[in-house]
Amino acid sequence: MTEAGGSAGPIGAAHARYAPGTPCWVSLMAHGLTATQEFYGELFGWEFRPGPQQLGPYVRALLDGREVAGIGQLPPDRHLPVAWTPYFASDDVDTTAETVRLCGGTIGVGPLDASDAGRLAIGSDPSGAVFGVWQAAAHVGTTITGVPGTPAWNELTTYEAASVRKFYETVFGYEETVVSADVDHMTLHVAGHPVAGIHGVGAALPRDRGPHWTTYFEVADTDAALGLVVDLGGQVLEPAQDSEHGRVAGVADPEGAHFSLIQGTR
Repeated sequence: MTEAGGSAGPIGAAHARYAPGTPCWVSLMAHGLTATQEFYGELFGWEFRPGPQQLGPYVRALLDGREVAGIGQLPPDRHLPVAWTPYFASDDVDTTAETVRLCGGTIGVGPLDASDAGRLAIGSDPSGAVFGVWQAAAHVGTTITGVPGTPAWNELTTYEAASVRKFYETVFGYEETVVSADVDHMTLHVAGHPVAGIHGVGAALPRDRGPHWTTYFEVADTDAALGLVVDLGGQVLEPAQDSEHGRVAGVADPEGAHFSLIQGTR
């Protein structure tokens, strides 16, 4: 992980429209919608209201009345992984989806309209990591960042960073990629700002997960949040540790969806 919070902007910042290639939304598909809302509501202080139902029951999470993330319910007969999925902004989701295919990725859902909110597609890169594409209309995406309970960063964990770098640069038009000198890591930039990371871990990649995106959520106190995760039925996957970007930990919710917590160094 690197540059956590780099795309968040000022504390409590509200967003108008996201530049193409910028992570603009995160969504979780779970089996138990009510129980999942209770978990994240207690952990992050979220409240919920119904969202577009094109993919089934779906709610938007709000913090102080502003939209932060989405949670949907998987169909009972679909045994899909429960996971957080980042959505990247696009001015034309149909063109982006076609570029995904041309670059060796796949599109599993869409492109389709989500009521008057916007247009979306869900796909995967050539290594199999799942992500979404969002073309905003009435709904621009996450409308507040930089405070506890909001997405702070998205990181792709894959076999080798260089092997998927060209894919993301071509699909989303990243004009700069900063490569770390000492580890297999690169940071994707939009308009000079870091927006996401790619981390190659080789054989250390968990076989039961494969390449995947991880969303980092900001918290006021990582250690306190870890205790709350456990109390609410979740798991600690990676104990809290200090980094140059803040105190970070990896966790899973009661259904097994992985995500990370970060207490920033602001």
